[in-house]
Amino acid sequence: MTNVEAMKVQIDPVKLAAETWGPERILTWAFENFGGEVAISSAFGVEGMVLIDMASRLRKDFRLFTMDTEFLFPETYDLMETIERKYGVMIERVYSVLSPEEQARTHGSELWRRDPDMCCNLRKVEPLRRKLATLRGWITGIRRDQTSSRASAGKIEWDEKFGLVKLNPIVDWTEKQVWRYIHDHDVPYNVLHDRGYPSIGCTHCTRAVLPGEGARTGRWPGLSKTECGLHILDNPVRPEALPVQVADA
Repeated sequence: MTNVEAMKVQIDPVKLAAETWGPERILTWAFENFGGEVAISSAFGVEGMVLIDMASRLRKDFRLFTMDTEFLFPETYDLMETIERKYGVMIERVYSVLSPEEQARTHGSELWRRDPDMCCNLRKVEPLRRKLATLRGWITGIRRDQTSSRASAGKIEWDEKFGLVKLNPIVDWTEKQVWRYIHDHDVPYNVLHDRGYPSIGCTHCTRAVLPGEGARTGRWPGLSKTECGLHILDNPVRPEALPVQVADA
């Protein structure tokens, strides 16, 4: 039996049962079964902040990583520093091998305007793929009501795209539940949320939303694109993506 087959067998008995578990139990199961080979992946939206806070109460040495596209908002970098101070965790920052300047020389300036899918592949998807190749499981803060591609996500599932176990502890939560946890536990969050940014990505592809607009309308405004490709199966991988470089925070 291959390692992949063994992991699939390992989660088969718990996938259905896990749908009745709360997020803390999902996290506990992940830590007990995968130890240091499971990590939280976060872009530090409020959902990710809930998971970081929960994890800190269950395991002091939990692992946390992020795709640092080098195009993030200053407020996001400020929040990352706050997280490291408050929770005593080192954020593992994962980068594309192409610096912004190298990307511009190779693919032309403002790639995010001309081909946002390629830009996301270069700066997010391929770096994530290589990071996940070092793990047995990854923990995400996605929710089913965010996008149509997330509507059928399970709390514990096999990630066919990246070949490991994917855990989505608050996938059945509502936005209201997320914010209630944030306020009840005094969890830090990105100040941009208070300025009309319900979903926060890169500076070039994120704007504040207007009254009455959907929460993800501010992502890739003017395009039908709603996902960067991390959580969908049919995102094409461009051959231009190069090996990732990882630097300590």
